[in-house]
Amino acid sequence: MINLSTPIAFNDTLPDAVDVVIIGGGIIGIFSALNIARSGLSVMVIEKGRIAGEQSSRNWGWIRQHGRDAAELPIMMEATRLWENIDQEVKGRTGFKRVGVMYLSQTEEAQAQRETWLSTAAAHGVDTVALSSAQIGQHIQLDAHSKNPWVGATYTASDARAEPWQAIPAIAELAHSEGVLIKENCAVRTLDIEAGQITGVITEAGRIKTAQVVVAGGAWSSLFLRRHGITIPQLSVRASVARTAPIQSITTTSFADKKLAVRRRNDGGYSLALTDSHDHFIGPDSFRLLPKWIKTGLQNIHEIRPWVNEIANSPDAWRVERHWATDEISPFELTRVLDPAPAKGKVKVMQQRFAQRFPQIGEPQILDAWAGMIDAMPDIVPIVDRVPNFAGLIVATGMSGHGFGIGPAFGKIVAQMVNKEDSEHDLSRFRFSRFSDGSTLDIGPNI
Repeated sequence: MINLSTPIAFNDTLPDAVDVVIIGGGIIGIFSALNIARSGLSVMVIEKGRIAGEQSSRNWGWIRQHGRDAAELPIMMEATRLWENIDQEVKGRTGFKRVGVMYLSQTEEAQAQRETWLSTAAAHGVDTVALSSAQIGQHIQLDAHSKNPWVGATYTASDARAEPWQAIPAIAELAHSEGVLIKENCAVRTLDIEAGQITGVITEAGRIKTAQVVVAGGAWSSLFLRRHGITIPQLSVRASVARTAPIQSITTTSFADKKLAVRRRNDGGYSLALTDSHDHFIGPDSFRLLPKWIKTGLQNIHEIRPWVNEIANSPDAWRVERHWATDEISPFELTRVLDPAPAKGKVKVMQQRFAQRFPQIGEPQILDAWAGMIDAMPDIVPIVDRVPNFAGLIVATGMSGHGFGIGPAFGKIVAQMVNKEDSEHDLSRFRFSRFSDGSTLDIGPNI
């Protein structure tokens, strides 16, 4: 995991002008920058803290097509291929491996629901199959003396994994070597706008002239945009992850059931996470955006744990500034890296649930645990689009916990937007206007 104690790796001098400025050095920002640079334009990434310091290094590390929203799936299929290519370019430093992803069912009803996605997979040529209880044992080493806790599964062999905390810095180094300017520990305070046209950005270190800006600020995007009168219905949830000590291999396949997610790590341990519990810290936006979120909240009411927001200077903290001048310290400078504490009680639950499924191992030793803030949209798919009435402004945010896997392809799409090129994908699902044009909310899958 990357945090504020991670040394600064990129500190390029601000240029007078570039073709494109990207706000945010997470996976979307870095892949966008790499593709924009390869198109021949000059680009600079401005990161308030550290490259991949927030959710981009704190996620599960899954690269999955399995269970994706139907509109995301073609993009995700391309992203999987791009991951393999980029891993070769950085000589294996992303940790990319095709190990498969499996969703496990503990009831026949749950399995029937899982299998409804098989038609979506088949329509796109994805190799997802249904597995019986007996077939699960071909992929996961079960205890010989215990009953199999799962009645069935769905499985995509072509899915993959990577190590987030090493992947994004490696790709940032590649982008930097190809001419992308990157500056860490530098916040963009405001946009420079004249007559509805982007003309530059104001950072804490000075102004950069540019005609195009990409906002890829993750959980901070909504706060930044709102400062300029642009509203998106983005909220954040905390997700905790734990890292076990090296233990005997039970599987190389990444898998999840209704309550637990497990991924084999390259260090011999496993990353564990709960699939039925995320924390939402209630702030002003929780009330302001309630009409947009009520359908999603009711659908996921058993998985979301509400807490009063006590994370000082987080994007929706009660006392965080929502209006600031260009010559004032912004909220982004007060929180260089959003580093919420993991829910320690949940880490114990992870250990217990792992032991229930694998009694031959028992409760694994936990070496580390961390949390990240997932930037979510009410329909569980991102906004990737130009902003109406703000010429030159592109938003790529609200990845809803799915951004790591799909990042390479959305980075390519953002570069196409910058160059005013048509995408080979249907992007209507990700349009900026869908929350204001009267469209019915179509909620995608969580995982």
